[in-house]
Amino acid sequence: MDTEALKKSLLKKFQEVTADRLQKIQLGVLDLEKETADQAADDVARELHTMKGEARMLGLAAIGQLAHAAEDVLRAEREGRTATEIATDVMLRACDVLSDLIEDLSGANTGTSSSEEMVRAMEEVSGQAAPALPGARPAPTPPPAPAPVLAAPPPVAAAPVVHVPAPVVAAPVAQPVAPPPPATHAPGKGEEEAPSAAKSVIADRTIRVNVEVLDSLGLLAGDLLVESARGRLRSSETEALFERFSRLGDRFMRLAEHLELPTEVRTLLDRVESDLHMLRDDAFRFVRRNDDGINTLHGNLSKMADHVAEARLVPLSTVFDAFPRAVRDMARTQSKEVDLLIENADIGVDRSMLGDVRDALVHLLRNAVDHGLESPETRQALGKPLTGRIRIRVRVDGDMLHIEVEDDGRGIDPERLRQVAINKRLITAVQAAALSEREAIELIFRPGFSTREQVSELSGRGVGMDVVKRKVETLGGSVGVNSRIGRGTTITLRLPQSLALMKVLLVRLGDDVYGMPAADVEAVMRVKPEDRLEIFGTLAVRHRGKPTALVALGPLLGLNGGNRFDRPPAVVVRHGEDHAALVVDGFVDEREVAVKPCGGEFLKGAPFIAGTAALEDGRIAVLLHVPDIMAEVRRMARPVTQAPAAKRLRVLLVDDSPIARATEGALVKALGHMVEEAQDGEEAYGKVQNNSYDLILTDVQMPKMDGFSLARRLKSTPAVARIPVIILSSLASPEDKRRGLDAGADAYLVKGELGVEVLAQAIDRLT
Repeated sequence: MDTEALKKSLLKKFQEVTADRLQKIQLGVLDLEKETADQAADDVARELHTMKGEARMLGLAAIGQLAHAAEDVLRAEREGRTATEIATDVMLRACDVLSDLIEDLSGANTGTSSSEEMVRAMEEVSGQAAPALPGARPAPTPPPAPAPVLAAPPPVAAAPVVHVPAPVVAAPVAQPVAPPPPATHAPGKGEEEAPSAAKSVIADRTIRVNVEVLDSLGLLAGDLLVESARGRLRSSETEALFERFSRLGDRFMRLAEHLELPTEVRTLLDRVESDLHMLRDDAFRFVRRNDDGINTLHGNLSKMADHVAEARLVPLSTVFDAFPRAVRDMARTQSKEVDLLIENADIGVDRSMLGDVRDALVHLLRNAVDHGLESPETRQALGKPLTGRIRIRVRVDGDMLHIEVEDDGRGIDPERLRQVAINKRLITAVQAAALSEREAIELIFRPGFSTREQVSELSGRGVGMDVVKRKVETLGGSVGVNSRIGRGTTITLRLPQSLALMKVLLVRLGDDVYGMPAADVEAVMRVKPEDRLEIFGTLAVRHRGKPTALVALGPLLGLNGGNRFDRPPAVVVRHGEDHAALVVDGFVDEREVAVKPCGGEFLKGAPFIAGTAALEDGRIAVLLHVPDIMAEVRRMARPVTQAPAAKRLRVLLVDDSPIARATEGALVKALGHMVEEAQDGEEAYGKVQNNSYDLILTDVQMPKMDGFSLARRLKSTPAVARIPVIILSSLASPEDKRRGLDAGADAYLVKGELGVEVLAQAIDRLT
């Protein structure tokens, strides 16, 4: 065996294993301050001792010396010679230095200035004399010649890896490894000899697999599932063809029975009939065997896809293990005491989601420490324990993952949020008064919203909860908030457990197929006329005894179509606490599909679109992003419910695009106003001469007369100059806006930023 290759393999294995071991050490060090200190100290001592032995065996003297110094600090803490808090701090700092050395092994032999300073700091805490590092310059005698294994190679950038179950494999042969270097000191009392090479590198029931390979397998499994579904479809088509041949043969034989035919021909027909019966039997057996084979293949491919999806799952502890120390450090900057409890951290999540889940939870923990938990003095005055508590709970509900972050702090005051939103001019006082308690609490998700008057290092600059909401909804999830003043706050993240394969409900809009995650679908229904109702101008349907917004999905997506049935099919979807009944043209099926990102510029970045999936008949299903749809439904409904007594206006909508007129007209109608249309400025000006309007909405780029010219002409005509004019345009430059206002327009709105709330505010201001 190539000794150099084995050395590199062992060093890489050491980096992988020691990184996990270092995380366990940090968690154990944090537990030294808790009631389980004795067990934690034993665990830390064991991990440090193993790390030290492995490092010395591989010639990584600096890591071995740091681990040994940490053992001395731990022993001093257990014997009462060092305060627990001091020992914890210095050992956590040592973990940071060790992490740097493990990541870059080039300094793990001779040491670095940081590692040498860290060793001296730990020796001062433990009261031990500082032994000289091997190879240090002031040493009176030259160090022993290093064995070949001592020189660590430069670290190789490795692709991300995850653990997947695997059979037990034999440990690498340890004999070719060079012997360990001489120890820098004699083993102390109670020390054991360094563990053997086999023990340090022996494989367990997991192996590391490149994530890109798993990603490719996931896509391949999804494509194979689609192909097997196509095979089942072809099998059905083949069976139908055989049945047609069989019926044709039967008709032919019945026709022959009514004909006067010579004996020779009749004999030939008898043989043909016998052959037809044999062919029918053979075809039946073929169809049955083919169906059995296709069904078996499809079942096996489904199992394979499930196993690949399972292999992509990584325990949440991968990111959760870093939280206890992070919370401790954050709490100390606030002079607070915090206990972090984590439940079910072994539940898995798709590896591709780990980064977003970690970022979202870091924001939630930071807010809980800074905004949620009171100071020890305040908690004591309120009769609460001095130490605040933050709890992270994880559970699985079907295909969805629920992560709850709960604190026992001050809670969220809706009245304070309303006042802050008014002060920051996010909403008016009238709008604030119309908000329900839940809507007031959800103000925390507004970009830039913060109740802090001053910026702190911990809370950042007023960003956080909007980032959490955006990240979670990007993954197809939702965020919920439940808070009680003085008792605490619970924030729940609802996420898909895997993004590779997803169960979706496929619906039809015209000739196209759209899908939405089955986890977001609460029910399917037929909308009966007697179940429909109108609330402040907004259509609704009674579902399970409660009014639910009724929205035609096609026009909402900017497509043609609408309600063409007396009892149209609808899908009741849920996002957080919101529900809506989305009217569709029909149902297709519910199935598991391989989700792929949007390809090309046509769908990339389009609103309401989450991805695509291939179907067995060759069509591509567009997967819808339910959070975006529900946000639009809420924007359409909220202004109406807030101001039911507002005047109903007669609005002239001017645009040469039929799709733009349909979309913008739907927004205006959602506000309860009447809409008339014109295709260009010239037609609009003619209508204004013969009709009375309360408001004019116009595009800019139109034939015959553009929007700027229309605005100038209207404002120069005394009889109609009083009518407010709003320009709606995709032209968004400051120069275009200036031209519009110079032409006499009363407001200029950009189509890409248009929503019901924006339009409602502009209309309210002008009318």
